[in-house]
Amino acid sequence: MTKRMIAEALGTFILVFLGCGAIVFTGDQIGVLGIALAFGLTIVAAAHGIGPISGAHLNPAVSLGMVAAGRMTVAEFAAYAAAQVAGAVAAILVVWLIASGRADYSIAANGLGQTTVGAYGLRGALVFEFVATFLFVTVILGATTRNGAEMLAGVAIGLTLVLVHLAGIAISGASVNPARSLAPALFVGGEALAQIWVYVAAPLAGGALAGAAHRAGLTRAAAPGRA
Repeated sequence: MTKRMIAEALGTFILVFLGCGAIVFTGDQIGVLGIALAFGLTIVAAAHGIGPISGAHLNPAVSLGMVAAGRMTVAEFAAYAAAQVAGAVAAILVVWLIASGRADYSIAANGLGQTTVGAYGLRGALVFEFVATFLFVTVILGATTRNGAEMLAGVAIGLTLVLVHLAGIAISGASVNPARSLAPALFVGGEALAQIWVYVAAPLAGGALAGAAHRAGLTRAAAPGRA
């Protein structure tokens, strides 16, 4: 379990450092498509780099989905979630250390890649985070079963996250990941921290429902193969 926790912390660090770093350092240049690709491609890299060790969940909502699908225990979920949050916080700390070296940088003005409710309001953000996480975790569960396309699982999952960001950045920031949203909110505070419940409750509920549907056989062709 220690090795798996280290892998989850490192993988989540990769996701948050490179994804949020893309927003903070080059967001104005690369735009929505570039940010979406940054998050999606980090998933592909992490899935192939640490997937054989821990499964590369990198997201408490994914791990909860695994619990609901019968592929993890609650104790394993708690360990994974703790490692994921630790990795995300460490990543944001490094982003902040780099960003603060710029003379005109301030957290209040420039942020740290935090997610906040967008132009579609609180209801829009809640619905999107719930539905998008349900779809994202459904893809993950299907792609990582023995009868799924395991060799291409990381690519399928990463491309799904790209699509999630393309659809939802203007709605909620397209987090679908409590650890990814909590880490910058702890540093930035204010609106991001006040709204953090949206980015914890909705993704966890969406992930749990995806896992339950998978376990019930509604979104799979056969019995789950492996964790």
